[in-house]
Amino acid sequence: MTVITGFYSLRQIIGDPTSNTPAKIPVCATTWWNGIKSGRYPKGIKISARRTAWRCEDIHALLNSFK
Repeated sequence: MTVITGFYSLRQIIGDPTSNTPAKIPVCATTWWNGIKSGRYPKGIKISARRTAWRCEDIHALLNSFK
């Protein structure tokens, strides 16, 4: 099993039609943020005042939990 390290932006997770980025988790931004508040989705890491990123390991673990 390959372990991917690094960070994903919100657009890389939920997709971005303007840049043709496919969604790893096909939900809207509001659903994503509500899922974080409820504990369903992992919390992000603030990398600047207006930017949050998520550890790749956390997103891949979430995707594996859906299987």
